[in-house]
Amino acid sequence: MQPRNMSISGAVDLSAVKAAAEAKEKAEQARAQRAAQAGAGGPQAAGSDVQLVIDVDEAGFEQEVLQRSTEVPVVIDFWADWCQPCKQLSPILERLAEEYAGKFVLAKIDVDANQMLFQQFGVQGIPAVFAVIAGQALPLFQGAAPEPQVRQVLDQLIQAAEQRFGIVGAPVDPEQAAAAREGRAAAAPEPPADPTLAAAHAALDAGDLGGAIQAYENVLAEEPANAEAKLGLGQAQLLRRVQETDPEVTRKAAAERPDDVAAQLAAADLDMVGGHVEDAFGRLVGAVQRTAGEDRNAARVRLLELFELVGADDPRVTAARGALARVLF
Repeated sequence: MQPRNMSISGAVDLSAVKAAAEAKEKAEQARAQRAAQAGAGGPQAAGSDVQLVIDVDEAGFEQEVLQRSTEVPVVIDFWADWCQPCKQLSPILERLAEEYAGKFVLAKIDVDANQMLFQQFGVQGIPAVFAVIAGQALPLFQGAAPEPQVRQVLDQLIQAAEQRFGIVGAPVDPEQAAAAREGRAAAAPEPPADPTLAAAHAALDAGDLGGAIQAYENVLAEEPANAEAKLGLGQAQLLRRVQETDPEVTRKAAAERPDDVAAQLAAADLDMVGGHVEDAFGRLVGAVQRTAGEDRNAARVRLLELFELVGADDPRVTAARGALARVLF
């Protein structure tokens, strides 16, 4: 999906923050303080502890996003580990955050771990990108947009933040920020990876879906209960099913033939890959309700497979399980 034009008039007020006028006053005070620090300690003083890319959860949202947004535009990247388009967009946003060197801060929110924020912002699918300026949230775009269009939206955001709220951020040394980010990552090294599992992940990241599937199956042959391998296998199988699918043709077939289970399965896969989890679940629950015999079982099994990809604790899975039980019994 292409990015929508950013518009301050479409901002959604968040009750947890101050009014925009007060935010503007705070921003001016913060800039004066930074200027004094820079004068006392040199040009790096204001940005010595800067973090241009931060991971945010529900507990830290008010401080990390709402309060910070009174001094610098905060761009929010809603993502999930299972979302392939997210893996295309997130590196672009991270790279631009460092390139823009303090004109905005990127806050990354894992939707699976932060369902309250996901619902508060009314996110319909991921990846989804929002911004918060002076405590006000506004949608920027949804989907893995190309870098030139992402730049255009960010430029509009930065211009609007300065013109409407007097918020311009604080210039920082991008090399210093990148080094700090690398240092934080190095401070918490990951445990040694299983070589076979690492090879499977590498194949998946490289788009070698056949190789990834075989590698994950090899892991599961030795460790049938390996949850990471099960998840990876499910992701690879999902991506291979949609690899040669024409989205327009698939969705048209599903709309014209609601009782055609194969058409509904294919469309549900597209929904999942596009981050429209609830749409995928609803489509398959409907297929179970309208069919019988082998067709009904095929829709039910696919739905259970998708539940595994999202996670049993996800509220969307809980709701869909309840809907499935109602149509089955």
